[in-house]
Amino acid sequence: MSVAKPLIMHVVYRFDVGGLENGVVNLINHLDSECFRHVVVAMTKCDTAFCDRIASSKVEFFDLDKPPGHGVKLYAKLHSLISELQPTIVHTRNLAALEAVVPAWLAGVPIRLHGEHGWDVSDPDGKRFKYRLIRRLYRPFVSCYVALSGQLEDYLRDGVGVQASRITRICNGVDTARFHPGRDGRSMLEGSPFNMSGLIVLGTVGRLQAVKDQANLVHAFARVLQRAPQLSPRLRLMIVGDGPLRAQLVAEVTRTGLEAHVWFAGARDDIPNVMRAMDLFVLPSRAEGISNTILEAMASGLPVIATDVGGCGELVVPADNGALVPANDSEALAQAIIDYVERPAQIRAHGIASRERAVSRFSIQSMVAAYHELYAGLLAAHGVRAVEPEAGVVR
Repeated sequence: MSVAKPLIMHVVYRFDVGGLENGVVNLINHLDSECFRHVVVAMTKCDTAFCDRIASSKVEFFDLDKPPGHGVKLYAKLHSLISELQPTIVHTRNLAALEAVVPAWLAGVPIRLHGEHGWDVSDPDGKRFKYRLIRRLYRPFVSCYVALSGQLEDYLRDGVGVQASRITRICNGVDTARFHPGRDGRSMLEGSPFNMSGLIVLGTVGRLQAVKDQANLVHAFARVLQRAPQLSPRLRLMIVGDGPLRAQLVAEVTRTGLEAHVWFAGARDDIPNVMRAMDLFVLPSRAEGISNTILEAMASGLPVIATDVGGCGELVVPADNGALVPANDSEALAQAIIDYVERPAQIRAHGIASRERAVSRFSIQSMVAAYHELYAGLLAAHGVRAVEPEAGVVR
C-alpha cells in the first residue's frame, strides 16, 4: 500500500534572488522527491525567473502580495490557502515570514517549523527589544526551530527563551560538484571586462541592499588604490547582483573615479562561472547567518575576506582559508585586501583550504540529510510515516 507523501509549505518573505531563498531552492531540488512534496509561499512576490531554479514542475508557487506592516490582514487568506492545500509541515523562515505560523496553527497544521537564517540591517546583532518581543509572542505557535549558526542557536535559547530541546542546528550546504575551482586558475567570464591575464579580480555576490553593505567594499577598494597605487594597473572589483542601492553604488564609483576598475555585473544565473572568474571573494555584510555565497566561494576554491558577523566565523578561519574584519570598517577591509594581493602564494594556499573545508564540512548532501532526518522525525512524532530515501540518494 502506498503512503501519501507529506506536503511541506515553505513560507518566505519574497522568493527572489538571495542566500536564504537559494537555500530553499537547494533543499527542494535535492530532497528525495519520493519522500516529500513542496509548495512555496511568498508573503509578497515569487519572481518567475527565480522560480525556474526549482527543478520539479510539480512545485507550486503562491504570491500573497503583502503590503508594508504586520500581516494580520493576510491571516484569512493564508488560513484559506493552508486549509485548501493541507500541508503537514509549514516551514517559515526569518522574522518577515514568522507571522504565518498563527494561521497555520488555526488551520490545524501539526508541524510548524521556523528557521532563523540571520538578521536584517535594522537589527544586525539581534539586540532590538521589539524584534525579540515579537519572536517571544509567536513562540507558542512554533513547534520547533532551526538555527543556521551557533550564534542564532544561542539567540533563540537565551534571547527568545526557546527550550534547547526545540532547536535543531543545521548549517547551509553547498553543491561542491556545481561549484568547483577552475582548471587553471581564474577562468574567463562572458561579458566581463576583466578577462585579461595578469589581473587580480576581487568579487562579491549579493543583493544590492543596505545589509550587504557593498558601499563599504567600494570605499575599501578606493582606499586600497590610494594606499597602494602600484596595484591600480592590475586590481579590479566585480560586484554581482542587483537591488535598490545599485544607482547609489554606481554614483559612488563614479565619484571616486573608479569606473575603469569596477564592474557592476548585475543579476546573473551563472554564479558558478562568476565565482571561477574571481581570485578573491569579499563579503562586506553588516549581518549574516550562514552565508550561501561564502560557501559557494569556498567550494570554488577562493579565499574569503568577510566581516565578522553572524555565522561568518564558522566558515572563515583566519590564516587558513580567509580573513575576518569588523563590519563597517573600510580601513580594516582595505588592509585585508592588500595583505592578500601582495601575497599571491597565500591566495592559492587559502583557496585550496577553502575548497577542502567546503567539501569536508559543508556539503549539500550533509544539509539535505539533516533536513530529511528532522522532517521525518517530526512527522514520526505526529504519527505520520515519511517514505525513506534510497540509500545514498541525494537528488
